[in-house]
Amino acid sequence: MQKKSSVKLQMDKFKTVLNIANKQTNLGFGLVALMTAGGEQIFSSVAFKCPCNELNFLYGMVFLLVPALALLLLGYILSKKMWRLLTGFWYNRAKKCACKNLIATFKAFLQISSMAFVAPSTWIAVALLHGNYYECAMTGTTINSYNQYVCKDKSDCAKNLHMFPCDKRNEEVLRIIRAQSQILGWLVISSIMLSSLLIICWARCNSPISYQQLKFWMEYAEEESALMDKYTDKHAKDLAERNLKSFFNQTVPENIITPSNKDWEKISSLYRFSTKDHYYSTLHRYVESNEDKTDEGIRMTSIRSNESTDNPAVLHFVDGGMVSI
Repeated sequence: MQKKSSVKLQMDKFKTVLNIANKQTNLGFGLVALMTAGGEQIFSSVAFKCPCNELNFLYGMVFLLVPALALLLLGYILSKKMWRLLTGFWYNRAKKCACKNLIATFKAFLQISSMAFVAPSTWIAVALLHGNYYECAMTGTTINSYNQYVCKDKSDCAKNLHMFPCDKRNEEVLRIIRAQSQILGWLVISSIMLSSLLIICWARCNSPISYQQLKFWMEYAEEESALMDKYTDKHAKDLAERNLKSFFNQTVPENIITPSNKDWEKISSLYRFSTKDHYYSTLHRYVESNEDKTDEGIRMTSIRSNESTDNPAVLHFVDGGMVSI
């Protein structure tokens, strides 16, 4: 019992850290990058052993790229916006595959991808700086010109290059390969930083809203997402408790209003920016556009497009966040 409570306490602490990181985008990116770098160091020292044979190239590349691919897929899986985009896509494919909607969907997917690439790019950069995977892979390459370059006309070097990671007497050749790996690592880091800066500057320069409103909008999006999770949990608990009480006590159930399928669908779609309104989310638009309330729950008569346009890149945080654990 004590062990279970200890595990639950640790999970609660972990969720708290994730929630804080999820609220602060820069902190979240930093935490993801730090955890990825730490994982790479542990993985490299514990699991990686270069075979020093004809499998060197394949083995090194698998350790360099496959974990990065796994982290990329994990980034997609944990993206709340990804599941907003995909849920019901096939069911509503006729509407969502229209040219205008398809372009908006593709842009949303690019925004999701930019977030998901943080962990895999960190893995590749740290792995290249460490040099072990690259060293193992390049000592197994069959490119004669490369082998001759790193061997510097040493006798039997190119022929036995695949054995060098296990034989530290050839440290001079291995230093050349590790230097190449570290150069590539710093190039990856600098290119990521430069491209991120350019994208952020471009997005801010093309922002249709002011700095203070954007700051307010970010705060609103974070609070709405957090409160939505709390209200959903509470409402689900109340409804389940009512149904169980009614079943076991054989009594008439209390009246608990629950939104209809259409209502859920309207607030679950991706946000579409408009210059003609002041809505900060699909939920905000739903609530303020509501014109009719009945005993069956909230109903919205219609939502006009209000000349909706593609979302500016600066509003990437809307509908964002990570899937709740």
